[in-house]
Amino acid sequence: MRQDSNRFGDMEAFVRVVDLGGFSPAARDLGLTPSAVSKLISRLEARLGSRLINRSTRKLLLTPEGELFFERSVRLLADLDDTERSIGAHRTPRGRLRVSVNVPVGRRILLPLVPKFLAQYPEVELDISMTDLVVDLYEQRTDVALRSGPMKNSGLMARKLGETRLDIVASPAYLAKYGTPLTPGDLVHHRSVGFGYSRMMDGWPLVIDGRTEIFTVPGPVKVGDGDSVHRLCLDGLGLARLARYMTADDIAQGRLLPVLEEGNPGDIEELHAVYLGQGGHMPGRIRAFLDFLGEHVRMG
Repeated sequence: MRQDSNRFGDMEAFVRVVDLGGFSPAARDLGLTPSAVSKLISRLEARLGSRLINRSTRKLLLTPEGELFFERSVRLLADLDDTERSIGAHRTPRGRLRVSVNVPVGRRILLPLVPKFLAQYPEVELDISMTDLVVDLYEQRTDVALRSGPMKNSGLMARKLGETRLDIVASPAYLAKYGTPLTPGDLVHHRSVGFGYSRMMDGWPLVIDGRTEIFTVPGPVKVGDGDSVHRLCLDGLGLARLARYMTADDIAQGRLLPVLEEGNPGDIEELHAVYLGQGGHMPGRIRAFLDFLGEHVRMG
């Protein structure tokens, strides 16, 4: 075996450059100079006989060879990390953990748990992105994503964290102005607050004479996240179909009222933590995070 270079060190430098989007941020993260990191990557490319990164003044783009080497490097470094931890089991999980979560789950479920998680795992650095759009875990360099709703057959690993009921709700002010819908057919006279992006099901399922039908209720505004739908529903702009963990306190305090309960099919929305398959060598920080969520997430 050649001893003239630190191969894992070169891999780690390459992965940092890709993850952080440039030589300068990677250099800061590694405690090196940008020129030193650039030389490491050039040495790596020379050894492999392939260009891995196309450099431009604005951004770095991986070549096909770079994409393959990045994917393999991440796996090898994860295996190395897991091997070291299995031997030194007393060491706590550490390193950056990238998490994507939709806005309502992030604000109501995940963020309240962050202090307890970091107190338990002080060497883990959480990087949390909150968006209601579904991200590509590989392209966005994301370790774990919390996703609501039915799971697609995407090849991702998933762990169920909980489930919650879905209700159609409205504010007392809205119902005073537009009346209370008593049957699904009444929805033609009503308005809704909707989502500004495509969802698995764009309408609302309601039961009529034992059959479930989908009703689409137009409205004056569409927004990009569940918290905004919730806020505008509270403000009386329209009906909304929301998860019970978002509305339970409002219903209890009379700020929102469920409607069309007789036609509610009793749909349940599940919450999953999804992650890339790691084989038998999942990094300790990811395993610790998944186990922590499984123990502490409560959706009511």
